[in-house]
Amino acid sequence: MAEDVFKALADPTRRRILDELAERDGQTLFELCGRLVAKHGLGLSRQAVSQHLAVLESAGLVVPRRQGRYKFHDLNTEPLEHLVTRWLRPDAPGSAP
Repeated sequence: MAEDVFKALADPTRRRILDELAERDGQTLFELCGRLVAKHGLGLSRQAVSQHLAVLESAGLVVPRRQGRYKFHDLNTEPLEHLVTRWLRPDAPGSAP
């Protein structure tokens, strides 16, 4: 699972998609494409953004939900919390910073 998260985060476009979802959760593909163009100057096709979303979904970082005929994408930080706690340990007594 951690390997999928690292692979998903390796691409700068996918990190920008996650940034946009962190700023405003629950966006459609169309809204994400518009924000990527307006804020980052990325002229990606909907198909390209959709493929990036599929990678993020497979890593568990994005959760899709259907509402009527629309598909919304929500940010899921649980996989990141697992990675962070993996390396956090309480300081051992007598250890130097």
